[in-house]
Amino acid sequence: MKNWRSYQSKTSQENKNSSIANDEVALLAERLEFFIPKLMEIMKPWQWLLVIFFWSLFLAIVDRHSVVNETQFAIKMTARFIQTTLTLLPSFYLIDYLRPVFKRMRTLKVSLYVLFIITISAIITLILVLLLMINTGAFTFTLTAFISTVIFNTLIIAGFTITGLLIFLRRYREMTALKQSFEKKLAAQNDVLKARLAPHFFFNTINTLMSLIETNPSRAADLLQHVSVLFRASFNGAREISFAEEVALCEHYLAIETIRLADKLVVSWQLPDENIMYDMVITALSLQSVIEKMLLNVVERSTETVYIDIHVTWLQHRVAITINVQLPKNSLMIHHDLRQHMDFHIQAQRLQAYFGQSADIQSRVTSKQIMTTIDYPLQDVSL
Repeated sequence: MKNWRSYQSKTSQENKNSSIANDEVALLAERLEFFIPKLMEIMKPWQWLLVIFFWSLFLAIVDRHSVVNETQFAIKMTARFIQTTLTLLPSFYLIDYLRPVFKRMRTLKVSLYVLFIITISAIITLILVLLLMINTGAFTFTLTAFISTVIFNTLIIAGFTITGLLIFLRRYREMTALKQSFEKKLAAQNDVLKARLAPHFFFNTINTLMSLIETNPSRAADLLQHVSVLFRASFNGAREISFAEEVALCEHYLAIETIRLADKLVVSWQLPDENIMYDMVITALSLQSVIEKMLLNVVERSTETVYIDIHVTWLQHRVAITINVQLPKNSLMIHHDLRQHMDFHIQAQRLQAYFGQSADIQSRVTSKQIMTTIDYPLQDVSL
């Protein structure tokens, strides 16, 4: 089995844009690195030029009092377009370049630096454009007009820069509050899963261990190893792990329960190739918790052998895990009760938190079987 570290290398810095899982929490965390987004990634260059065009048109209309005819209006708008382009694009590239430095500073200090960069850039480019217009005769030079034009444009640029910074800061605080609420919800769901795993499983395991210590010490030692691995995973919190790790956790759990249930349980696996499983991920204990519920509500209430078939596929960027439980023929089971117990709402929410709202866990109970499907999107970067 390939090492999980190799998977981690696929999502390292050099492959940051090729995230294997559509992990919403990770995407949100990336956006929360800094309150100012990556400005040159908000829109494409042609979209920026379109915005600059309409912004230049707006400024030319605001300053129309000094325009005599359409030709002067066109000249002024062209000058505004050149000046705004030379102001914003280099400033945004410089701010993006300085992001690693800005991240270590306080918000107010960063805001002042950004305001300084854009304002100074606006003053320099405006003076250059005005000098060009004076040399070409498009602008009649008087000291008062020159200074008033520079001050007017500087105040507009500074005002809109401050407004933009306030908008970014507000969105940043809203996303921070959302992230904190998100993490609290995940923690609460994880606590619920721990509570469900611990009580019955802990006491059943202790009873089994006590009986094995006297009769079969070596098997008791094996049982302790299985329990140690499973409980360690349970208390590591909600996280994304490789699918191979999840299968291993399920096998640890089944090894523990097989000792107690003896011949009442037969589990068969149909898994993808090792190379495929190496690229797959899932939230920890998602599959294990589904199997556990099957054992609690079917196997423990049956006197016959229960067969569980687990089939895993990964096609068209979606993972489908089907768990089929063959219901025993002679054991008395009330299907209505089974349908009530086959509720995987909490597990589905945890999947959705990591893989998006299209992730789901559905279960269908018939007179012969329980068919449960875990379905979630997973981008295959090899395609």
